[in-house]
Amino acid sequence: MSIRHPNFRLFASITSVLVVLSFVAILRVAQEPSSAYKSPNRPQQGFVVTSDGVHLFYQVVGNGPETVVIPGRLFLIHTLRQLAPTRRLIFYDTRSRGKSDAVHDAKRESIQDDVRDLETVRQYFGAEKITPIGYSYMGLLVMLYAVVHPKNVARIVQLDPVPIRYDTKYPAGLSENYAASLNPAAAKKLDDLQKQGFDRSRPKEFCEMDWDVQRFALVGDPTHVDHLGVPKTGLCDLENEWPVNLNPHFEASFTAIQAVALTNADLAKTSMPVLTIHGTKDRNAPYGGGREWAMRLPNARLLTVRNGAHQSFDEYPEVVIPAIDQFLKGSWPAATEKVTTLVPSSN
Repeated sequence: MSIRHPNFRLFASITSVLVVLSFVAILRVAQEPSSAYKSPNRPQQGFVVTSDGVHLFYQVVGNGPETVVIPGRLFLIHTLRQLAPTRRLIFYDTRSRGKSDAVHDAKRESIQDDVRDLETVRQYFGAEKITPIGYSYMGLLVMLYAVVHPKNVARIVQLDPVPIRYDTKYPAGLSENYAASLNPAAAKKLDDLQKQGFDRSRPKEFCEMDWDVQRFALVGDPTHVDHLGVPKTGLCDLENEWPVNLNPHFEASFTAIQAVALTNADLAKTSMPVLTIHGTKDRNAPYGGGREWAMRLPNARLLTVRNGAHQSFDEYPEVVIPAIDQFLKGSWPAATEKVTTLVPSSN
């Protein structure tokens, strides 16, 4: 004998409707792009916490459908924020840089840690695919990320990247002398002050003096030095950027960088389009390194910035920004070349 509630038919009808509505909702979610439900609504600035507890400071500019992730916020946000229309730009400081946590542990300050942090940032913002932009040693960082996570990368931009192998020697004309760009008397004074411990006793003041000297190496034309997007006050207000703190971090990071040995098989995994931008007067990362990246990667082209140095994007934004914008829209800038020989034919 079965017992039925007096309103069983009504209950059954309502249940049927709810089942149908639930099915429709599930179907609708399944058909929507993953970004529609995976991308959390994050604040415009804040901190991403890594698996080992490091707080990475970030700033978001723009809210378009394309996600561009840019480590090196401190040096890049001033100029690259121009790319924001139609895009979401996520700038962040890598560990022990800018406003992110200082680590003070060489075993946790490697470029491999930076690669893991980039993946943490991608997951935090719920981006299915990203276009990373890497400057200087972060130009190597974004390529290492692409080797490990090729399915997560749509495109890549390298800005004045370090070479594939850090100790590579390039022919004359493809590398520049760093020290030759500095004022000899001012550089010697810095060395003397450092030997006297001035960088430790008055670290912020030493940072400001150091920046006044070293910044000239970042431009090909000394009259462009004020084009740099980071003033010494903005730089030296940050303890991570004081030479007394930054130098040990660089020692740890670059020890790991020097051990990187990407093979042809590794590079073959990076089949996504790569735009490498490099200044011919770069003294920090030789121009030959940019040419080699573009020559050895399977789907890359080089934009040469004539007379640009390590921060060619600040020195010649009228060249660099439109080129990146066009590349992100899906086409190669007209001025780019498919590199087939390390030494340009004009040399």
